[in-house]
Amino acid sequence: MMRKILLAAAGVVVILAVAGFYVFYYGMQPTSADQAMHLPVDPVSLVIETASGEKSFTIEIADDQNERSRGLMFRETMDDDHGMLFVFPETKPVGFWMKNTPMPLDLIFVGQDGRVIDILPGEPFSEALIAPADPARFVLELKRGTAEKSGIADGDFLRHPAVNEAPGAANPG
Repeated sequence: MMRKILLAAAGVVVILAVAGFYVFYYGMQPTSADQAMHLPVDPVSLVIETASGEKSFTIEIADDQNERSRGLMFRETMDDDHGMLFVFPETKPVGFWMKNTPMPLDLIFVGQDGRVIDILPGEPFSEALIAPADPARFVLELKRGTAEKSGIADGDFLRHPAVNEAPGAANPG
C-alpha cells in the first residue's frame, strides 16, 4: 500500500515538473497568431464502445509536439460529435491546462490498450493542471458534457487506427 502511494506521489511530482516547464516555456514565447489551430479532419471516425452502444466522433489528430502544444487553444466552437485526439509517442504521465482555451472541455485520458482510464473536466482559461493518476498514451478532447451525454465511462474502448495501430498498442482484433 505504501509503495503504491509513493509511486503515485512520484508520478504527480513528474507531472508537475513537466507542467511547470510548459507553463514557463510556452507561456513566455510571443504568440505570433492568437488564432485557433484547425487540423484536417481524419477520414476515419473514432468509435468509442460504451455500455449503451458505439458512439462515433469525427476527429482532428494532434500527433506532433507543436500540434499537441496548441491543441484547441483559441477555439470557441466545436460540433458535439467532433473532438481532437492527442497522440503521444509513448505511454507516460501527461498533464494539460486550458490557459488559452475558451471552451469548457471533457478530457478523456486513454491508456496504451485503447481503454479510457479517466475523464476530467477542463475549465476555460484555467492554468490548473489536468492530469490523471495513471500514465496515458492518448487524450481525446470533446465539448464539456459530451462524455456524460454519450455514456462514455472509465474502461470503455476506443477504436481508431491512430489508437489501435500505434506502436505497442493492444490490437483487440
